[in-house]
Amino acid sequence: MRPLLRYYAKKAFSLLKSLSSLISEALHRFAECPFEMAENRNSSPLAPPFDPKKPATPISFPIPNLEDLENRSYFESFHFPFNKSSVPLQKSSSGSLPRRPRILVCHDMDGGYLDDKWIQGGSNGDAYAIWHWHLIDVFVYFSHNLVTLPPPCWTNAAHTHGVKVLGTFITEWDEGRAVANTLLATPESSRMYADRLAEIAVELGFDGWLINMEVALDVKQIPNLKEFVDYLTRSMHSLAPGSLVIWYDSVTKDGILSWQNQLNDLNKPFFDLCDGIFVNYSWQEDYPKSSAAVAGSRNFDVYMGVDVFGRGTYGGGQWTTNVALEVAKKDAVSAAIFAPGWVYQTKQGPDFETAQNRWWGLIEKSWGICQNYPIQLPFFSNFDQGHGQHFFIEGQPVLADPWCNISSQGFQPLLEDGTGKRMQVFVNFKDPAYNGGGHITIEGNLEKNNTFLTRLFHGELTLSDLPIHVSYHVKTNGTSTLSMALQFSSTLKGRTTFLLTPVGTSIPNENSIGEDFLGFPPGFGKIKKLPITKTRVRVTDWTLYESTFNMDGYLLTDIHAVCHNGNPDDDWIIKDPNPSLSNEISEPNLELPSYSASLGRLSIKTTEQKPGFPPSSAWLFESEDISWTKTPDGIKTLSVKLIWRLKERSDLVFSRYNIYAEKLVRGIGEDHIGVGVAGAEEYLGFARVEAFYVSEMPVPQGIGALKFLLQVTGMDGACQEVADAPSLVLEVAE
Repeated sequence: MRPLLRYYAKKAFSLLKSLSSLISEALHRFAECPFEMAENRNSSPLAPPFDPKKPATPISFPIPNLEDLENRSYFESFHFPFNKSSVPLQKSSSGSLPRRPRILVCHDMDGGYLDDKWIQGGSNGDAYAIWHWHLIDVFVYFSHNLVTLPPPCWTNAAHTHGVKVLGTFITEWDEGRAVANTLLATPESSRMYADRLAEIAVELGFDGWLINMEVALDVKQIPNLKEFVDYLTRSMHSLAPGSLVIWYDSVTKDGILSWQNQLNDLNKPFFDLCDGIFVNYSWQEDYPKSSAAVAGSRNFDVYMGVDVFGRGTYGGGQWTTNVALEVAKKDAVSAAIFAPGWVYQTKQGPDFETAQNRWWGLIEKSWGICQNYPIQLPFFSNFDQGHGQHFFIEGQPVLADPWCNISSQGFQPLLEDGTGKRMQVFVNFKDPAYNGGGHITIEGNLEKNNTFLTRLFHGELTLSDLPIHVSYHVKTNGTSTLSMALQFSSTLKGRTTFLLTPVGTSIPNENSIGEDFLGFPPGFGKIKKLPITKTRVRVTDWTLYESTFNMDGYLLTDIHAVCHNGNPDDDWIIKDPNPSLSNEISEPNLELPSYSASLGRLSIKTTEQKPGFPPSSAWLFESEDISWTKTPDGIKTLSVKLIWRLKERSDLVFSRYNIYAEKLVRGIGEDHIGVGVAGAEEYLGFARVEAFYVSEMPVPQGIGALKFLLQVTGMDGACQEVADAPSLVLEVAE
């Protein structure tokens, strides 16, 4: 027995020693690299069994292994066409990144693919979103899956604002070592897998890759790793000019897994083959400066990592993230912010909206604005953040339930933190919107003879000899008036500001001359008052203001909302501040602030960019994958893929498609023809690609057919009349 006991004791000691070694390695990795600390490592967005080839509600998902990457099975997925982004980068952002310090944001949250995986939208009205795109140059969607593909909602929203989007290729732990052995087996295998990554990025419309080889390698594998990085970079540049491949500071040129926390001779060989390096977080104060020296003329391609959770990061992250940013900017390098969702995940108070604005406000103060808009026409914003408690289309309620879809984001305004100020400017999710789920509300105490200005956008839009048409929708309370101030600059003619204000509205100090007009701060130049026409749409409580003028050769730089108390409209009825979706008129609320106005929509376009919608006959509107089923309680349901395209090629571009359904009642004595409408059309959702999947739609008894309607939306935000929309009728199967 004693030898046997000694044997088992020896085995137990060996196991404990191995376990201790593993724990020690894990703790070391956690201390060195916060990537390893993300929750739900290697988690999949769907629990098995998941057959991606079968029709189902469209989702985004990663590629978990090299086999699926190699055999291109992703392109055979039912979900593939839905995952294509539809928004190209703004024109000025399609080339190389600017020669200045940049901000890269790496989004990591609970393993990824949460509310954002639902391509056609989810039901969480409080879902996470980013709306401070003007502070970002590059956005990385990160997870601990082998190949992380950005959900199209992120690419659409980022591209709208001129921000490049990268997916992630990561190898880690024992699984990663096995992957690396296959990937780097030969130069040919390295190039083949690089080809697959480049192909899928181009097909889905995002802009490149973050490469994170977080495993120890045999030094003999390093030449093939260099070939992989070099070939991937060259392939991406060839297929998608302006694309990026960024190397993460992990394995060294000797194959050792050792985070350098700076750019140096051990990781520079990989930096030299791609577009930049994401430096690990545990750097010291002098590391940005030394990294810039090593990078030489490519100093801005060095992105110093900053973990917002503060795990071993310089400056501590969290509410002092800006400390690290200021050091990086001072030393002329860029910064990589990891996991800004910390604000959301840790439930920073008093609420997410306020905390998010406050946190990003610190980033703006230390770094400044990275993106400008408008830079091209047409320019349109409905101020929607991509989530909300209800949904409106042109002032009409179409959905009374919580929803989320970042693809719905319009251009986001540059709203300042208004904490403690007499006038509050915020995105209002509570009251009825004009388009989407939110709008800008400005309210507070404003004396009659005072004026309040707030900047909405900062642009770089060069205007041609074509007149421009400006329109915006406003809802005000009492005597509150919302005007718009558009700033222009010209090398030859200097600065000019057009003040667009409703006809017949009295303006404080409007007889003043010079830059003190209306109390504007210096820098607005000569100010011209330009009366604008208005059209009251009483059904929706919104007023449309419009003006057309010419500013040939000028640069449109800034757009401000100008708040003042003017003449009350005789036909205006004060509304309750929290009306229901029915928009019923209530008794006046005497406790409203002295100023209250809402801005629901802003559009700028040339006079030639009029909304043009092809007739319904120009569209081919069809169905695929029709499936009729019954619920356990006997209710019939329909699942169907709707697809559409113009019958002939066209230069027309559309921003989205709203999908509705009408339920047609079966006529008396008829078996197969549906006649009559059972209530108004039902809003099903919107698509940014030419396909939409209807999943298990209930069909009550007595319904003979379903009529699907496709409402086309132009690039200026204008919607086609539903009555003129293309339609498709499906008879209900017996």
